[in-house]
Amino acid sequence: MAFGITRNQLNEWKRKIDAGEIAFLTHYWYDERFPDVKTVTKVGCKDIDKLVQWGKKYGLKKEWIDYRKEGYSHFDLIGEWEKRILEAEGLLGSSPFFKAKDN
Repeated sequence: MAFGITRNQLNEWKRKIDAGEIAFLTHYWYDERFPDVKTVTKVGCKDIDKLVQWGKKYGLKKEWIDYRKEGYSHFDLIGEWEKRILEAEGLLGSSPFFKAKDN
């Protein structure tokens, strides 16, 4: 279950994907399989080859892509993967989802 984002944020993520950019969208999330995880970051791109190459920089496997018929295929980043990659991309500090004591 996703929450904590606006329709505008979702639409901006989709716009960037449609433009062929690597796009990031972090939101609060709950899944009983991962009870200690509070957020997920979706990293998508219309160009699947570009997304695969981006993921390789961080050890992400092509098989981990959540393929979507509507064209918003993405990696789901959670836990330490999420924090490490967002930090490497320079996005961790600007995210309202991550504070010193969270996650």
